Amino acid sequence: MNEKELNQIISRYNSPSGKLLAILEDIQAVEGYLPEKILKSLSKKIHIPLSKLYSFVTFYSFFNLEPVGEHIITVCKGTACHVRGGSRLLKTMKRLLGVQSGETTSDGKFMITTEDRSFTINTARCFGACSMAPVVRVDGKIYGYSTPKKLPEILEKYGWREE
Repeated sequence: MNEKELNQIISRYNSPSGKLLAILEDIQAVEGYLPEKILKSLSKKIHIPLSKLYSFVTFYSFFNLEPVGEHIITVCKGTACHVRGGSRLLKTMKRLLGVQSGETTSDGKFMITTEDRSFTINTARCFGACSMAPVVRVDGKIYGYSTPKKLPEILEKYGWREE
């Protein structure tokens, strides 16, 4: 994203400091994540300290500070999901997608992306869908009552094929 594109995003909002969430969402929609260089430029343009931008971005789990895959898979790690098998879902998801371990990103989140950048797996503390635990979200769509056996069917909807 160049300076002109960033200025266009900022100009869509009357009060940039009051519309920070929307500006960041727009940047992420274009870039796929929030690059440090763009956050530094945004900080100067809307007169918000970079530390405050990072605080904001790391608070919301839907923002990414690292490049991600085409499809974002989030496994809930909240208490209800954990008790009902969320950890098994994460382990099975990693096996199906051929990724070994995960890593903690610069913003403190667990995340791992497949080699072909088709999928990124991450975790969230809670989706607020405890009655449907365990829960998996793919590209914003919630799949409740998930089990390891249901995961291949879910993944196939996003182009995954078992090898």
